[in-house]
Order: sequence, then C-alpha cells, then structure tokens
Amino acid sequence: MIGRHRTTAAALVASALVLCGLVAGCGSDVGDAGGSGALTVYGAASLADVFPAIDPDAEYNFAASDTLATQIREGAPADVYAAANERLPDELLKEGLIEQPTVFVTNRLMLIVPKGNPKKIASVADLKASGITFVMADEGVPVGDYTRQVLDKLGAGDLVGRAASQEDDARAVTGKVALGEADAGFAYATDAKAVAADVEAVVIPADAQTPIRYAVAVVATSTRKDRAAEFIAKLGTLEGRQTLQDAGFGLP
Repeated sequence: MIGRHRTTAAALVASALVLCGLVAGCGSDVGDAGGSGALTVYGAASLADVFPAIDPDAEYNFAASDTLATQIREGAPADVYAAANERLPDELLKEGLIEQPTVFVTNRLMLIVPKGNPKKIASVADLKASGITFVMADEGVPVGDYTRQVLDKLGAGDLVGRAASQEDDARAVTGKVALGEADAGFAYATDAKAVAADVEAVVIPADAQTPIRYAVAVVATSTRKDRAAEFIAKLGTLEGRQTLQDAGFGLP
C-alpha cells in the first residue's frame, strides 16, 4: 500500500542537484515535468527503512521488485522505480517504460537464524539435516533469484525444493525467522541488520556470493521528472550515501 513516510531527516535538494549527473536527462530534458502532488517512489521492499530517511516527503510503495515492475507495466502512477537488481530495470528500459537506470547501492545475501540460533546452524549445509525448517523467497523475486544462484555455487541447489515456503520478498522471509516460524532463511544483509534484535546472521562464503546491485530510474510516464531526478540525486549526496551505508548497504 502506498503511504506517506515522515522522518526528521533533512531534504538537501540543493546538494542533490549538484550530483544530478547520477540521472540521465536530469538537466534541460525535463521541461515542465515538475507536476503537482507528492513524488511517488516505487521501491524494493528492502529499501523500506532507508528511503523515507533520505526523503521523508515522498510517498512510497514498497514491494518485491518484480511486483512493482508489473504495476508499472500496467500503468501505475510511479515517478521513480528502484529495484533490487539490474535485470528488471533493464527490461523496463527496453520497453520504454523508464529512463536510463543507475546502480546506486549493493547488498549481500545472508543465511539468518533466530536469536540464539537454537538449531545451531553454522552453514548452508546444515539446512539438509532432518528437523530443520527454512524459508526463502520465490523465483522471479530478486532475493529469491540470488538465493538460487548462491545455492548452485555451493552445490546445494536441491535445497530449493526443501524450503518450507517461498515468500514474496526478503522482508517476509526475515519476518518468519524473527518470529521463530522458521529455523533459518535467506535474506539480505540489510534486512538482517534491520531486525538484529531478533535474528543472527550465518555468513555465506565470499566465493559463493553473487553480485547484488540495485538500480534506480525515473519512470517514463512521470509528470514530475525534475523532482524524480532530484530524489535520485539525493541518493548520491554525502548525507544520502551515509544513510544507505548506515542501513547496511554497500556503495558501487
């Protein structure tokens, strides 16, 4: 559901414009695309905590990146699209639905367990033991695709069929583990950090990781393209980058 998020973070529009080069067409191409009303940002669920801290005055729709892409294809009134991968923005670009996307953060996949790790899970291999219940995200959802890639690298692709459930996004996975409804789950490092009081992370080896790069773009049908460009530029300001890092994201 789209809702307005407000925080005490300052909106440094002037600084954002200095970094307007993050966005293709941020200059004279926007014309009279100022539009009225609040800027509407469609963002991957894993961005739900950090985006409102960067721009508290925008309105947000957070969901799985593939769900948001479908909504944009169906004509949803979005101004900005931020996905947890590059594939979906590239597809929308080819379809003429968004402008040139920009990679703005990175992330890592982690195996998370409830606080205290009651089943003493030390690695992905431990998920094969009897009595272990784990969850992951569905195929087509970026975190679900990343999970499948990592499992293949670890020679554990057969675990996909053993998952107790396949969720709509990383937040749903994290929620089940935090509530003790699953013994483990695959989620982003940022999601694990957001609920650090309730979960612990089991690190996945670096050589098994797959690149996780988030891309953001102005939606082609936006009537607020200049404001959309300002929002994206804020992600590259010193304040924006620090906020993203504090939330656990990496910088490209």
